[in-house]
Amino acid sequence: MSEPPVTASSATGAPSAAAPPPRSDRPDTAAGPDTAQRGFVLLVAAGLLWGTSGIAGHGLQAAGVTVVAVACYRLLFAGVVVSGYLALSGRLLRVPRTRRVVIRLLVNGLLHAAFQCFYFASLTLVPVGLATLVKIGSVPVFVAAGICLLARRAPTARLAVSVLLAVTGMALLVGFPATDASPAELALGMTCALAAGLTFSVMTLVNRSAVVGLDPLVNAGLGLLIGGVLLMPAGLIAGMAVPPAPAPLALLVYLGLVPTVLAYLAYFGGVSRASDAGAAVGTIAEPLTAALLSMALLGEEMTAIGAAGAVLLAAAMGTDYAAGVLSRRRLRRARTGTG
Repeated sequence: MSEPPVTASSATGAPSAAAPPPRSDRPDTAAGPDTAQRGFVLLVAAGLLWGTSGIAGHGLQAAGVTVVAVACYRLLFAGVVVSGYLALSGRLLRVPRTRRVVIRLLVNGLLHAAFQCFYFASLTLVPVGLATLVKIGSVPVFVAAGICLLARRAPTARLAVSVLLAVTGMALLVGFPATDASPAELALGMTCALAAGLTFSVMTLVNRSAVVGLDPLVNAGLGLLIGGVLLMPAGLIAGMAVPPAPAPLALLVYLGLVPTVLAYLAYFGGVSRASDAGAAVGTIAEPLTAALLSMALLGEEMTAIGAAGAVLLAAAMGTDYAAGVLSRRRLRRARTGTG
């Protein structure tokens, strides 16, 4: 989508001076697995936090707030909070005004706005659960394909196993819910959901490589703010009214702070550090969290097939974490000369 910023490695595979630490798929140094594990944990945390957004959004829609307004307020609120902190602390003044920084922020803003538009468009055509799971379920495939295409190599066994478990688990968890949508609406809704998944995957791939001088807080805050501004015209057309009652206002604050500010800080802090497999499957904690919260708070039931899918999703995330632990142990043994 733009000129690649600082790449993670040179053409020969050697880390560049400004690149993030080596990922655990290719543990070139002892710090690699530790860094990749921390990145993976941050991505899982982002997924867990994002998983709570469905409950908040459900409450706001029940109060009469349009889905586009929810998306617009979410981005604007989070962007203003983080950018305001950056301005008050003087950190905005220290952000380098380089071409790569500007391009990265603009690209992230466009991706934020496009993702919200595609996702919420899908919600108007097909059931929320189906749209959400198709969107999230497509991400591991898109990210894995992008990683392999950019690196011009076949997927590693670790990446392939993680993605296979994630996609299988997602297919079981979605349960192919019934829909009254016409074939045309279903096709368009699925296209929008897949486009949302592709947009999020592009954001993941773009932010896999760091830009010098652009820390995760600045990247998250300004990107969200730009995305909210870009989405505002659509929000004004759809209607931005929010009932002046404590419950919907509290839900808006929660949606802006927890599954947006905190979640995207964790996401941008982890995506450039995680392994290939971790970047592909780390955030699939979102549908698992959403399913469990729906059972606990909305009274929804999970079938035996859905439970099996949830187990496979957990296994997909556990596979990468376990592989990171094994990589770290192998490197320690190599350094100490023990078997």
